[in-house]
Amino acid sequence: MPAIDPPAVAAIRRFNRFHTRWVGALGGDLHGSGFGLTEARVLYELAQRDGWRAGELARELGLDPAYLSRLLKRFAGFGWLERGRAQGDGRAFELKLTAAGHAAFAPLNEASRKQVAAILTRLGESERSALVTALDRAQGLLSGVPTVRPVPLIRAHRPGDIGWVISAHGRLYAEEYGWDISFEALVAEIAAKFLHEFKPGKERCFIAELEGEPAGSAFVVQESEEVAKLRLVLVEKRAQGFGLGKKLVREAVGFARAAGYRRMVLWTNDILRAARAIYVAEGFRLVAEEKHRSFGQDLVGQNWELDL
Repeated sequence: MPAIDPPAVAAIRRFNRFHTRWVGALGGDLHGSGFGLTEARVLYELAQRDGWRAGELARELGLDPAYLSRLLKRFAGFGWLERGRAQGDGRAFELKLTAAGHAAFAPLNEASRKQVAAILTRLGESERSALVTALDRAQGLLSGVPTVRPVPLIRAHRPGDIGWVISAHGRLYAEEYGWDISFEALVAEIAAKFLHEFKPGKERCFIAELEGEPAGSAFVVQESEEVAKLRLVLVEKRAQGFGLGKKLVREAVGFARAAGYRRMVLWTNDILRAARAIYVAEGFRLVAEEKHRSFGQDLVGQNWELDL
């Protein structure tokens, strides 16, 4: 067996201890139902569908077949379970939860649902989304089942997003281009002005979200009654390959058109080649450029325009 990082082992063990306590699995009386964790899980699976075969259920749950057999006999003794010959195989039996079995399971299921709902009420919308994403990711990694390629979404900004926009711009441009903190200061000024002077219906911040976390941004701000300005277009490295830059720009252009603007403008620098390619593809034209020294670098600034 290859050497495993001790902190990783400790982290999983620590989470296992937290989770078993959190779900009430340590006391042998899950949610006051009188069932232990294993009994409750078997009952849950039987309630989800008819037709389980005992061997199949034992393999699915990783249970000793003899232990499962004793548990099923107990359920049958309560009148919760019935067995019938499997269609097409007269030697096999299929399991079916009776009406009494479903009635016994219902309070346990409701208690579990209420426990989780109570915990989730303590979290904000973005925290719940992040939690669901993290749990899905953990399940995929631990099960070894290939995960489905995540689907990004684009939404309007929420409280807390603008702080992320500032941080992400400062970090990414420092890493990629060596820009100093004066760029982050500029982004902070733009973002603060957007919040202070926000004009609903005429301005919009689009946030790209991937696996529950912000991964990109684009702002539409009012330059004049007829001119919109595209600002702060960014896509995180981890979100590259999803076409998010193009989608964000298209969302921004579509919003500007719907808002009644006649023209959209933007300012960028010639070293931002990926962004420039998107602007060209969307119909922007270069109207001016000028050398300047900003953010600790010698740059060539460019002005682009798009007739809407």
